[in-house]
Amino acid sequence: MRIKYTISIVFFVALVIIEKENNIISRVSDKLTLKQIPQTPLQSSGSSHILLKHNGSLTTLSKLDSAFTLMKRRLVNYTERLELMPRGRRHILLLATTRTGSSFVGEFFNQQGDNMFYLFEPLWHVERMLTLETGGTNATAAARAYRDVLQQLFLCDFTLLESFIDPPPVDHITTGLFRRESSSSLCEESVCSPFIKGVFERYHCRTRRCGPLNLTMASESCLQKEHRVIKSVRVRQLETLRPLAEDPRLDVKFIQLVRDPRAVLASRMVAFAAKYKNWKQWAMDGDVPIDDDEVRKLKGNCDNIRMSAEVGLRQPPWLRRRYMLVRYEDIARFPMRKATEMYRFAGIPLAPQVKSWILKNTQASKEASGVYSTQKNSSEQVEKWRFSLPFKIAQVVQKVCGPTLKLFGYKFVNSEEMLTDRSISLIDEKVFSFV
Repeated sequence: MRIKYTISIVFFVALVIIEKENNIISRVSDKLTLKQIPQTPLQSSGSSHILLKHNGSLTTLSKLDSAFTLMKRRLVNYTERLELMPRGRRHILLLATTRTGSSFVGEFFNQQGDNMFYLFEPLWHVERMLTLETGGTNATAAARAYRDVLQQLFLCDFTLLESFIDPPPVDHITTGLFRRESSSSLCEESVCSPFIKGVFERYHCRTRRCGPLNLTMASESCLQKEHRVIKSVRVRQLETLRPLAEDPRLDVKFIQLVRDPRAVLASRMVAFAAKYKNWKQWAMDGDVPIDDDEVRKLKGNCDNIRMSAEVGLRQPPWLRRRYMLVRYEDIARFPMRKATEMYRFAGIPLAPQVKSWILKNTQASKEASGVYSTQKNSSEQVEKWRFSLPFKIAQVVQKVCGPTLKLFGYKFVNSEEMLTDRSISLIDEKVFSFV
């Protein structure tokens, strides 16, 4: 009896271990290709006829032997997967929307130097292709495409991105990569192919004279880098990126950059004047129709930003220690402090050249501080919108984006005088935990 009881306990433990191990493996990305371990035929023995009682059913020792063999095989498999996980390598995704200062903040990472591979808005190509093919962007299809392209780029694989570049690259060589010059990684010597006279590249490198971008060379350079950072203003919902966080080949951290929606609208009305002509018209001479498509679009944008932040701040298991929320206003007022916090969160040492760039580029003159410039007199940028956005437009934003303003700590204005009074801060001092 004691022998049977002991074996039953061992069998039960084996089942528990297998169950736990199954749960672990089920969370591993199904896109990971694994080395298959050949199966060894189970040897039968006379003991296979000995029966054990387990949970009311009869179990043979041969089945117990099978359970242990399966457990061992799966544990070996899992160990191999663990070996594929990055050691010390970081993957950072800077998430934002247009006119939130993301190009400026992206430079904090672009300036890091030799150990950093930085990509500026690669999803531009995906959005453009999907829009051209369908006449609009299907949110579900776009989210899936964005996720898959980001996943491959973090693995230094440009193949999927190539399928969205127009005109298509020839032999992995393209003249059409969007804003190539904004990614120093794509203009360094190891990626700089010989210049070809007569070949036009709109977004050509400015630091050196290079030929069209060879994406194979870019991939090889990426693989040599210690860390990888991608900036994007096109991802709508953080939840759609969960597979990236759960991919054992990656160590992804998300930094979500937000800005006062009133400031964002004021900036867009200048930078994208044609697209925002209705808002400009309403600002000059008319009431804003609250049910207009443009107003609904504004509300949808605010809701997406807020819902992503709520998921991140809630810190579900898949995002634990992987999410950081940063307000543009805090970066503009305290650029060095916030850069240090972001690098600490990322687990990457802040290089001296990044500090030098921040000091140089946060006190730019008015001439250097253009609409698309990364040079800003950053403290002035925080308040600038208050003197260009009419009070009635600010009221509309407050009405449709109220929950978003409250979550991020932006104060409501109740009069024209309050809006333009510099002595009244519209920013609550708020700390967003990211540990």
